[in-house]
Amino acid sequence: MHLHNYNSVCYFPHPLHTYHSVREVDWFSLSAVILLLCTAPFLVFFFVMVCDQYQCSVSQPLVELYSGEATLRSIWDKAPSFTWTAAQIYTIWVSFQVVLYMCVPDITHKFLPGYAGGVQDGARTPAGLINKYEINGLQSWLITHALWYANAQYFHWFSPTIIFDNWIPLLWCTNILGYAVSTFAFVKAYLFPTNAEDCKFTGNVFYNYMMGIEFNPRIGKWFDFKLFFNGRPGIVAWTLINLSYAAKQQELYGYVTNSMILVNVLQAIYVLDFFWNEAWYLKTIDICHDHFGWYLGWGDCVWLPFLYTLQGLYLVYNPVQLSTAHAAAVLLLGLVGYYIFRSTNHQKDLFRRTEGKCSIWGKKPTFIECAYRSGDGSLHHSKLMTSGFWGVTRHLNYTGDLMGSLAYCAACGFGHIHPYFYIVYMTILLVHRCVRDEHRCSSKYGKDWKRYTDAVPYRLLPGIF
Repeated sequence: MHLHNYNSVCYFPHPLHTYHSVREVDWFSLSAVILLLCTAPFLVFFFVMVCDQYQCSVSQPLVELYSGEATLRSIWDKAPSFTWTAAQIYTIWVSFQVVLYMCVPDITHKFLPGYAGGVQDGARTPAGLINKYEINGLQSWLITHALWYANAQYFHWFSPTIIFDNWIPLLWCTNILGYAVSTFAFVKAYLFPTNAEDCKFTGNVFYNYMMGIEFNPRIGKWFDFKLFFNGRPGIVAWTLINLSYAAKQQELYGYVTNSMILVNVLQAIYVLDFFWNEAWYLKTIDICHDHFGWYLGWGDCVWLPFLYTLQGLYLVYNPVQLSTAHAAAVLLLGLVGYYIFRSTNHQKDLFRRTEGKCSIWGKKPTFIECAYRSGDGSLHHSKLMTSGFWGVTRHLNYTGDLMGSLAYCAACGFGHIHPYFYIVYMTILLVHRCVRDEHRCSSKYGKDWKRYTDAVPYRLLPGIF
């Protein structure tokens, strides 16, 4: 469902056009939307439930259902239900993140060299607007984790295992917020849109609800739904959830496994990278092209925190102590994947900022000069780089991210397929993004895009795909 800070191979904003229109949705897209709306919430419940009831065995509940040993009702009845304790925890959590987002202006950019925080401009919207954003995600993450550490070491207001101990009740709370936010954004788009010219209506209510109508729904000047829900409650919590899993391992077994440490470290690197580059994230596909609907609203509240943390959850129920060689291989895979992911994005960002007047791998970069027309008929020019990592494949940043995703899963050993859902999902997501992004670029650049794909023929894997 979201949510990675992925950049598009199209280096500059797309032609301006008006989205406030009605268009039909093809049957395939509509079928996919209805399928996701109907199955995604149950898929999240399934992966969390099998750990709670079946030691993370994905096949066991299916076998029991087939043999008649269990029914859907008996499985449902054994799962923890909504509790007011979980509701209080989640309400405090989201409220605290709102306060940090809205009321604590960023100061970290004043003393962290190279970090772009504070008020930043977003990309130009299809209607021609440039929104301003308060970039303070790194500061919010640091404050939150400093308080978590202070509580664990000194204050003891709550147990570090509090998240794990209320995990399934918290699932119901996140669903309530996810559906509430998505429904509010849906109604708001019809009654009081932030910018009516950036709305995109289709002929189908299901598609409108899932994929969103408003481009950048806001309350007031600064509370931007897309930036807040993409980057705050779920991603700030990601590392806290993993820390809570590690604390539960310590409580249950008296030690924390090296696999749990690897998952915590590798995923923390990714989360910190996200917040360090939050201003750059404003130029990525999530902000530049996606509208805010259930796909982002519910996905950010539920899908991300529950399915992106499956490895740590699995390791609570199935502690795995890796051999030194296995642990080293996982660490190497994760770090190399991160290096490729970050370096690839850095090269493109450098190329874009300098308009090609830079050095990539010690040489002047090569590129394809492209032309396109905007909605008003004006002719514009873009450059598509064919040097460095971008000369190896068209989306090598995705390849690096997939290597990191595989490392998270491999840290869990090979006892169950449960923790490997993440790499399967990420592969589907990124291949789909490749196709979607390249279709958009092909429409934008026409023959120039064909020249580019001839120069860089592979999408993800050199010589293969």
